[in-house]
Amino acid sequence: MNSPHIRRFTLLVALLTLVTPSFAKSRDEKQRDKIREMRDEVLAELYEAKPETRRKISRAEGYAVFSNVGVNVIFASFAGGRGVVVDDRGRETFMKMGSAGIGIGLGVKDFRGVFIFHDKDKMADFITKGWDFSAQADAAAKSDDKGGQAAAAGNITEGVEVYQFTKNGLALQATLQGTKYWRDDDLN
Repeated sequence: MNSPHIRRFTLLVALLTLVTPSFAKSRDEKQRDKIREMRDEVLAELYEAKPETRRKISRAEGYAVFSNVGVNVIFASFAGGRGVVVDDRGRETFMKMGSAGIGIGLGVKDFRGVFIFHDKDKMADFITKGWDFSAQADAAAKSDDKGGQAAAAGNITEGVEVYQFTKNGLALQATLQGTKYWRDDDLN
């Protein structure tokens, strides 16, 4: 009983099996390209604001760039984003981030973060463990080129420098916030 309907159905299933993985790969590659584009834009902004960071990154064991959108509503704050870690050989590890916190605040903030790893073990720990639990106080009122912002730069741990700045946003907050960074299994 090898009817034409069964043959057509079998052919359709075979074609769908071939097409589906390439569609998923295409979607993942588009996401990686979007993250790379964000990375390049953020680094260009950082180099313009702090020219010395170009040299620091070129001599570092690696760096990471993240884009994060955060929302503060009265006593709680939430944020999520994506980024990429690039080692000194150019190998990329795509990552996700999420955070939640408690404190007083109100607003929405779209900020960028750049980590410079001067220690290879710290970078490996960041990729595999990735916790940053910190207190945060800032004020930002910025839209495109208008407004002002408070930006932070410092060491979260010995051997790692962090630069944060607001892309667009309006927020006034004082929170204790926990942030988790983890490998994006879909993009790696």
